[in-house]
Amino acid sequence: MLSAVCVGETMAMLTPVKPVPLHQATELHCGIGGAESNVAMGLAAMGLDSHWVGRVGKDGFGIRILEELSSHGVGVSGVEVDPGRPTGLYVKVPAQETDPDGGSSVLYYRQGSAASAMNLGTLANPAVERLLNEASLIHLSGITAALSAECLQLTEAILAAPRQGRIISFDVNWRAALWAGQDRSVLRRLANLADIVLVGKDEAEHAFGTTDETELRRLMPDPAVVVIKNEATSAIALERDGTRSEVSALSVDVLEPVGAGDSFAAGYLSGVLFGLGQKASLRRGHVAAACTLTVHGDRGPLPGSALLSAILDSTDAEWAAIHVAAGHFRSHDRSLHDRSTAP
Repeated sequence: MLSAVCVGETMAMLTPVKPVPLHQATELHCGIGGAESNVAMGLAAMGLDSHWVGRVGKDGFGIRILEELSSHGVGVSGVEVDPGRPTGLYVKVPAQETDPDGGSSVLYYRQGSAASAMNLGTLANPAVERLLNEASLIHLSGITAALSAECLQLTEAILAAPRQGRIISFDVNWRAALWAGQDRSVLRRLANLADIVLVGKDEAEHAFGTTDETELRRLMPDPAVVVIKNEATSAIALERDGTRSEVSALSVDVLEPVGAGDSFAAGYLSGVLFGLGQKASLRRGHVAAACTLTVHGDRGPLPGSALLSAILDSTDAEWAAIHVAAGHFRSHDRSLHDRSTAP
């Protein structure tokens, strides 16, 4: 089985149970959240041997994270437990019914967290060393690089290491609060060391100073492919040889956008690992993102295998006719329905 290792911080996540402002909330739901572990769970759901490498505190939140990831089929043998530093925490405030255009917001409490102490010594951990050596894919993000100087060194060391048959992907995952007062130009340097770069078009302006495809490819000449996620419009893969592939996003009734980018990354990267072309891989990314966009939480369940195959193998016209709502894929195109229900 192909193996994937995702490296980064996972935090405890608190969310008001009712859609009210945080100061009026009397109940908070406890979950977990982290870009890299979201990708790890998505890759596990896509049928890969998936692992998360990171650090948590020796506290209830840390235990919650390890148990949750394990329950989703993600290996945690490479996770270190810090006896002194706490597990990071963030609070996700949902969009308010009184202000539907306001969107959801996030408050981070991660300074001095256990994960921020990841460093080059993490690579010397025998369990981590084994996982990285055996991995077909190593996935990183710009979030880890912003946590501390030591985390930046760790990220750069992994990206600069000899490939030995591995693919290393880097999702920019721009977080303005993390880069405040820091030199964001390191993101370009890190991204250019990767084999696959994923970046949202909205993120590219902040991280690289441009949203122009040609300019982005010029700024990052070395990766085999740069994938630009253009939210509800499309996703574009720009290969090093100049080949351009674009796949339109599915029609979706969006409930909550948080986590959709990580789901897209998992879907796309799984396609690459399975040897699919750019168009098929981008479609897998769109399907996974749509599942997350239509549910509460950071990851939505994939459709059944028969329906998933029918969706991914659909013609362009069939693809354009698909609509996703409340986690359900529907289409007015009868041929797609017939193929998904065939014995």
